Amino acid sequence: MWKLVTHSSGRSKVLVVEDEPDISDAVVARLDGEGYETCTAVSGPEAVRIALDELPDLIILDLNLPGFDGIEVCRQVHAVRRIPIIMVTARADETDMLVGLGMGADDYLTKPFSMRELVARIKVVLRRSVPEPNDAEVLAAGRLSMDIGRRTATFAGQPVHFTPTEFDLLRALVEANGAVMRRDALLHKVWGYGDTAGSRTVDSHVRSVRRKTEDEIIRTVHGIGYAATEAPTVPS
Repeated sequence: MWKLVTHSSGRSKVLVVEDEPDISDAVVARLDGEGYETCTAVSGPEAVRIALDELPDLIILDLNLPGFDGIEVCRQVHAVRRIPIIMVTARADETDMLVGLGMGADDYLTKPFSMRELVARIKVVLRRSVPEPNDAEVLAAGRLSMDIGRRTATFAGQPVHFTPTEFDLLRALVEANGAVMRRDALLHKVWGYGDTAGSRTVDSHVRSVRRKTEDEIIRTVHGIGYAATEAPTVPS
């Protein structure tokens, strides 16, 4: 289960992994101004070492790094601890590829990005990483069962791992009770922002969820958005 670490400063700590000094310096300056504690790394091996030593609340991780890439950083870090990750890519098709591979990142940003958008994404990911201990609701749709409080799920009776973003996307669609949700509405509800530029992000995550649920739960309503194929039920 994801856990928000409490640091001695009382501030959330963000590890910025970026080998381009201008970008790294700009991100750190903005996050410092927003009240975050920051640390940095410039290569894959250094990122893994600092992540496991410092235990940040979130990692901003560039895909293309010296040593080894962000995919390997994500794999090695998550093998030890489930730290939320925002992956930064140079092209939108790289994001599609990473989501399709189920890399486990919580969100993706394509360069160039605005600092305002980055901060908004960080706030959403950190908020999602905190469990909802008082929410005992269990949703079921078809062969899917979702424990909202524990943020766990099973499909066809077997545990299935969804990233926090995938879990919230699926929850939003199931709770809509079969109603169609537009892409911009999903962006606002799940990612915390809404614009057409992010529609590829929604589509990529939908493809990943479909792969994990044998293409049963989410249906496409062409020209509009997505809907759950089964009305939700609450098991007794």
